[in-house]
Amino acid sequence: MSCAFVADSNRAIQVSASAMSINPPSVTVVRIRYNTMDLIGTVVKSSRQYDSSRRQRQAELARERILAAARTRFLAAGYAATTVAAVAVDADVSVETIYKNFGGKPGLVRALWERALAGRGPVPAPVRSDAMSEVEADAEQMLRKWAKLAAEVSFLGAPIMLLVRAAATGDEAMATLLAEAEQERLTRMRHNAKRLLRTGGVRPGLGLAQVTDVLWMFSAAEQYELLVLRRNWTRSRYAAFVGDAMVAALL
Repeated sequence: MSCAFVADSNRAIQVSASAMSINPPSVTVVRIRYNTMDLIGTVVKSSRQYDSSRRQRQAELARERILAAARTRFLAAGYAATTVAAVAVDADVSVETIYKNFGGKPGLVRALWERALAGRGPVPAPVRSDAMSEVEADAEQMLRKWAKLAAEVSFLGAPIMLLVRAAATGDEAMATLLAEAEQERLTRMRHNAKRLLRTGGVRPGLGLAQVTDVLWMFSAAEQYELLVLRRNWTRSRYAAFVGDAMVAALL
């Protein structure tokens, strides 16, 4: 009886050990497991990318609202009377957001000026200008195309430059921006003058300095102010006038 008990016990131990053993998962199970983990990782990564893109888009929209509100405030009330707090309320953002992104009123005006220089097209105006003048061989056509670009940029930029000029007498930051903007415009017009002279169509006796000065004068905000803002000329009429005047002065 004791021998039977021992035999039964051995069998029980063998069965128990067999039942408790853990076989390694099959290749199919491993593949399913890893494929599932990869899928989860891909979903998480895509979700993070979507969240990042959405936050970036929201930040861009907030920036657009801020600049639109700032432009409206500045042009209606002037530089000195406009406050960052008022712009924040109009743009539905916090004051901290404006300071973080623009650094205050001077930064807002600078951002508006930089945007105006790009014009209204999907490609910045200076890039379009250079692309055109690189292939245009006719001096008159080059000038007339520049006149259209000048009208486009002035529509956005002239009111801002007039704002800067008015504020420059009492604000150091605006005085610095005014000097920088005027120097940049002069440099750009000298660049354009070189391209115009390259066509060989400029009136004999006119050199780089004279051509630069004429282009610089006809790109001034003050001229746009007189004819468009005060005399209510359309932009197309203004562009045609600038084109005719530059052709008459240079060719």
